[in-house]
Amino acid sequence: MTTNSDSGMPESPPGVDWDAEAVTFDDEPDHGLRDPEVRRAWAERLGAWLPALPSDVLDLGCGTGSLSLLAAERGHRVTGVDLSPAMVDLARAKLAGRAAVFLVGDAAAPPVGEERFDVVLVRHVLWALPDPERVLRGWSGLLRPGGRLVLVEGVWGTVSPVGIPARRLTGLLAPLAGDIRVETLSDDARLWGREVEDERYAVVARPSLQ
Repeated sequence: MTTNSDSGMPESPPGVDWDAEAVTFDDEPDHGLRDPEVRRAWAERLGAWLPALPSDVLDLGCGTGSLSLLAAERGHRVTGVDLSPAMVDLARAKLAGRAAVFLVGDAAAPPVGEERFDVVLVRHVLWALPDPERVLRGWSGLLRPGGRLVLVEGVWGTVSPVGIPARRLTGLLAPLAGDIRVETLSDDARLWGREVEDERYAVVARPSLQ
């Protein structure tokens, strides 16, 4: 998800040409992970969120594949999905030669057929989708028994905030998951390349209805 350069806040999706945005998408520190410290911070978080053993990871709204690359570097097999063909092209180039497949498609209804995964990883996507409750049920259904959702979300801005608060997201997950863990990310400036004051967090949930 692209951000406003002044506020760090994701832009509202309507009218955004994501193929055009792909050209500069990785310029944001937490998108391209070009700064070694930012990259290391995200790698550490993923190491805690993802299984220790090589697993099948579905990265929805994968963008240019930066998180997919970190997961692949840990030995995981990655399937990435993004609505933008340009983003998918960049992700394929970024992970060339690795155990990764990238598909053009809707994160809310990924084109993966009957394939199931150990992890569904989604960053800064759910807040922008209509009917998040339905989407979360669908994502839970893509998991193998014992699998987990890893959702990185937040609320950005103070004047006209956009996003999904952690309290609301955990409420939506409560009927689906017996194990829900919330991890605050706002206090780790390394993840964003700067200090932030808004709400940023990750939820790791293990759905009980699969």
